[in-house]
Amino acid sequence: MAGNMEIFGGKYLSLTSFRRDGSGVATPVWFVADNGQLVVQTDADSYKVKRIRRDPHVRIAVCDARGRLRGEAVDGEARLLPDSERERVERLLAPKYRVDRFTVYPLYRLVMRLRGRGSRTHEPPVAIAITPSDNDDSAPSAAGSRGKARAR
Repeated sequence: MAGNMEIFGGKYLSLTSFRRDGSGVATPVWFVADNGQLVVQTDADSYKVKRIRRDPHVRIAVCDARGRLRGEAVDGEARLLPDSERERVERLLAPKYRVDRFTVYPLYRLVMRLRGRGSRTHEPPVAIAITPSDNDDSAPSAAGSRGKARAR
């Protein structure tokens, strides 16, 4: 799968990270393919970052801006990139989202702030690299909560 990045076309990726109880939380994020991985950027204090730190297993699928899936979901492993990679990831994302960065993103931030869900610490964003699994098997495994989450 890592070499088959063309299935990840579009502007939004549904990134599902898993709670301790195994339930998944999906979030649409901007992404770009980079050397067999997908990279995204998100708030450092977001709950998805906390969940990925605890459990790097994720599910990903192409989606629309509201998170409605537009493609097959596949398993993957997420890895938080070091701060030194943040600028490189921003440069990778910039051409793909050049208009959205000045139209959609400020509006999104305003709505989140009004809803009381803005960044709590104002830390710089973090970059996440996601490696899609090579197998297409999404059947439950004996891996505890991950197996329960995949079975849904």
